Amino acid sequence: MKYTATLLILLLLSSCQNTAQTNAKQQAIVDAKPVQVPIKNGKARAYFASGCFWCVEAIYESVKGVEESISGYSGGFTQNPDYASSNTGRTGHAEAVEIIYDPKIISFSQLVDVYFGSQNPTQVNGQGPDHGPQYRSIIFYQNDTEKKIILEKKKSLAKKLNAKIAAEVYPFLKFWKAEDYHQNYERLHPNQGYIRGVSIPRLKRFQAKFPELVKQHPHHH
Repeated sequence: MKYTATLLILLLLSSCQNTAQTNAKQQAIVDAKPVQVPIKNGKARAYFASGCFWCVEAIYESVKGVEESISGYSGGFTQNPDYASSNTGRTGHAEAVEIIYDPKIISFSQLVDVYFGSQNPTQVNGQGPDHGPQYRSIIFYQNDTEKKIILEKKKSLAKKLNAKIAAEVYPFLKFWKAEDYHQNYERLHPNQGYIRGVSIPRLKRFQAKFPELVKQHPHHH
């Protein structure tokens, strides 16, 4: 297909403009004031993005003090993201999990330890075999205390590994729950290829590393 030079310049400009608009929208999310989720029935909530949500949901569900872990999307600028749209990488959203936990049993600080201890903290825009901005690492904070905890842990990990830590630090704004078929995916599909090849090994590596944080009787696969 032949484009005239003028048309080509216009197309390039519009794509640059779109990128600039997208970047500005994403920046507005990063600069926003965080939303504090109130404690309900003694349970607090925390939000993390660390690659495929099937893996992350299962990891957190095996942790003491975690009542429920829900798969969804967060960190982007479009309304009502879903699996198909977030997979384009154009919504700004990443696959994320909502952790419902008892702060008397496990602290936010320990949840951040679980986060870094169950991923490759230096991998940019992905985890394991999953690549793209929808799989990037983000830790969400709801207040200054949480932000400080995240930044301090990120800094000491960077020092320890002598490497740049990939996780972005975002204010928490909104969590969009994923489609029903994504919930408890690892538990319900233990023999699915990806689950067997990627998720379960990732879960087992985490559990071997943090035996003191793992529930005595996690949900049996």
